[in-house]
Amino acid sequence: MSVGTDRDESSRSRRGVYGISVASELSGFGMQALRLYEQHGLVTPARTEGGTRRYSDDDLLRLERIAELIEAGVNLVGIRRVLDLESRTGELERDNRRLEAANARLREERRRAMHDPFDIAPEADRIEQDLPADPGDLSADDVGDRSWDAPEADTLEQDIPVGPAGEPGVTAEPVLEVPEGDLLEQATPAQFDDDRDAYEEGE
Repeated sequence: MSVGTDRDESSRSRRGVYGISVASELSGFGMQALRLYEQHGLVTPARTEGGTRRYSDDDLLRLERIAELIEAGVNLVGIRRVLDLESRTGELERDNRRLEAANARLREERRRAMHDPFDIAPEADRIEQDLPADPGDLSADDVGDRSWDAPEADTLEQDIPVGPAGEPGVTAEPVLEVPEGDLLEQATPAQFDDDRDAYEEGE
């Protein structure tokens, strides 16, 4: 049963349609007893513009409950407390049903949204959407935010120092291994040949 149907039925049940004589006949209480219960707040019938009482279906159900409590030995003060508690409990139950209906609608909407193929983009499409259509549209921030993979040769080239003491524009010369014989030859003074020629002329 929908919430709208419950509301319509509740409105009809609260509508006063029975006069006090009819209510007395339907409930089994005398008209004097109905007036007494009204004075104690146990039942509150509607009134017409002329002041005539009009009892509703809810009022008749309430009178039926009053009869049960009287038979159980509850006095009028106790009956009023019981009826107030039951009324609050009924309101809470109606609120709970409305919340459950609202939660059911939300769960259904969520389920439909999760299974909607137009709401889910493949991973490749998401990556493509993140990249600009023209590489020239990349800003400096975009370039800085992305990590680019460089080949191993480029990585080695980047590791070579630029120059002595970091001097720009000067390329560092690689250190070459020199054989030991070449090192001895380089260490011999250059004027040894001149001394040899002078010795031969003296002889």
